[in-house]
Amino acid sequence: MSGTRLTGRIVIPGSPSYRQDRQNLNLSIQKYPCIIVFCQNRCDVKNALKWAREHKTPFRVRSGRHSYENFSLVNRGLIIDVSEMKGIVYDPQKQMAYIQAGAELGMVYQQLWDNRVTIPAGTSSSVGLSGLALGGGIGMLTRAFGLTCDSIEEIEIVIPCETRGAKVICASQTKNPDLFWACRGGGGGNFGIATAFKFRVYPVANVSIFSITWNWEDFHASYNSWQKWAPFTDKRLTSQIELFASGTITASGEFLGSPKELQKVIKPLLETGTPLNVMIQSIPYIEAVHFFNSPGGNRPVSFKRSGSFVYEPLPDKAIETMKQFLENAPNQQTTIWQQALGGAVMEYAPKETAFFHRKAIIAQEYNTSWMCKEQKQENINWVEGVRNAMKPYTKGDYVNWPDRAIKKWPCAYYGSNYKRLRKVKTAYDPYNVFCFSQSIRPYWPL
Repeated sequence: MSGTRLTGRIVIPGSPSYRQDRQNLNLSIQKYPCIIVFCQNRCDVKNALKWAREHKTPFRVRSGRHSYENFSLVNRGLIIDVSEMKGIVYDPQKQMAYIQAGAELGMVYQQLWDNRVTIPAGTSSSVGLSGLALGGGIGMLTRAFGLTCDSIEEIEIVIPCETRGAKVICASQTKNPDLFWACRGGGGGNFGIATAFKFRVYPVANVSIFSITWNWEDFHASYNSWQKWAPFTDKRLTSQIELFASGTITASGEFLGSPKELQKVIKPLLETGTPLNVMIQSIPYIEAVHFFNSPGGNRPVSFKRSGSFVYEPLPDKAIETMKQFLENAPNQQTTIWQQALGGAVMEYAPKETAFFHRKAIIAQEYNTSWMCKEQKQENINWVEGVRNAMKPYTKGDYVNWPDRAIKKWPCAYYGSNYKRLRKVKTAYDPYNVFCFSQSIRPYWPL
């Protein structure tokens, strides 16, 4: 047996920080790895992958700890954690950012903002860039600049080789283009371990934001107005709507233009129902990042989430279904959240990258959390109930919002792209080294 040694910061069950270091954000699924390796560089990643293969030890890859189903954890195995690889370098000549896979979004946004540039990405500041980008990546600049994966120019990734080996390769439009295609929407942990990205960046200064809140009496009117407008309006505006079980509806968004222009753009919402609160203002981009950051998404809690895509405006019956589920929610923190797509997302064909749901107009997420173990099943049942009830009006699910209850997950996440993803898997990981309950499978076990 080869003498490969684990390198990096190593944590085991007896370590003082083990309890904290093993924990992901979703407290409802507890797992107990025997070793956690916090890699400091690509060599540590290579050594960890080689060590796992040599010792035939199950392993998972982790970055920001946001895996909804805790697919980045494993019992009695090895966690290869890249969260301490946080380097960010901006090249003003090439208008590119070189970002290591463990960087959190909050840090990425702040350091790029110091140079008055950014990338289109998510809203929770503690999300790891790697997992977000590999699954697609949606956020408040999506309609203007596309998904996070659309701005990737190159990926550095550690893949298995030979019987027990590992090597570092690059994937781009010209180097390993099939792997590059798969890594833009094919999900994390399927083909290898991403260690760094090269991103195309966009100049940014002030942006305009808005927020409008309605009472429950305006549920149908406010939602209907938003869904028929948000995915089709000026692509400089990305907006979201959240339907709260507590009895309110809030639409908000970020616009690359002046408040005066924004007021004209959101006129359909302003004329809907009886808004309780209306806010429109211009702020520095980094303040908008903080405004849309969801603090609840950054704290460990027991939760269940799932999602789907909307391809055409929902009929009244579907809107009423959402309303009834929220009126019978297990707690007041339960919500249905939606973000408008369209715009730059649709500038790519569904087969142009691994992210299949290009033609969807809305990404929809069902969210609930709980404090006591006794409430777990009730909350899970609610999420699965609303997802199933909405099936006649929706399609698939977003791979970054995985749900173990989805039986036909390959079709739900990847649509007709799954066959090509399996070919890429067979080419780069034929022995299925990277494997978990909803991982892409090769065409044959060699």
